[in-house]
Amino acid sequence: MSVSEEVGIPQIILDTRKAASGVTGESVEPRQTLPTEDMEPDPSRSIPLPPNRQKLIDDVIALYSCQPTIERVARYAPACVYDDQFVYANDRYKMAGQWFGLPKLFPKSENVAYEIVKNEDTLIQFRNKQTWHFHLIPKTATINALVSIVLDPATKDSDFPLILYHKDQANEKDYSHEGFGFSFKKTQADLVSRLMSDKEVKLFKGDENATKEPVKKYGSGTAEAPLAKDV
Repeated sequence: MSVSEEVGIPQIILDTRKAASGVTGESVEPRQTLPTEDMEPDPSRSIPLPPNRQKLIDDVIALYSCQPTIERVARYAPACVYDDQFVYANDRYKMAGQWFGLPKLFPKSENVAYEIVKNEDTLIQFRNKQTWHFHLIPKTATINALVSIVLDPATKDSDFPLILYHKDQANEKDYSHEGFGFSFKKTQADLVSRLMSDKEVKLFKGDENATKEPVKKYGSGTAEAPLAKDV
């Protein structure tokens, strides 16, 4: 990207583009079949995290709570994936559309509780309980889920670790990435980012083709994706 094309782009976005390994989120998906669909968090059992990872989780919880900012969305690597029941977004531009679009769908979202259940080299998992408020109708929906965060290997120990894969799993069965349902999830993510007029979303448009770019080198060797695994 030339200097002229970078004018007006916040430094945090430019810095994270440089810091990211170039590994794609699609290459590190955590496949997980769970013994139970009970995702009820118990904060008293939560595993403590080091400050850099705790701040990351604080930002993710704030995003769930309809509080998107450029810095919080920049927590995702350019070639990230977000995967839940309704959406499959496979770059940070699409991811930005989802997070900045969330307050348009829900006027309020409250984090009831969360419990960190795993903190490994490139994987953080937590049970999350979130209450969603709806527009126009006086009803709420409270949802428990297991959230799996795979970290970019180049930034996992930095002050600002980046997310490569974010999976929000609402029951014991993992998501299928085949058929009409998966195509719908991808199409929804594609359309939202393109239709969003928010200037904050457009700042991430340079990440639109991140998943198609070759893996770059970092440190003293070539970036290698952590293996996807059963959890």
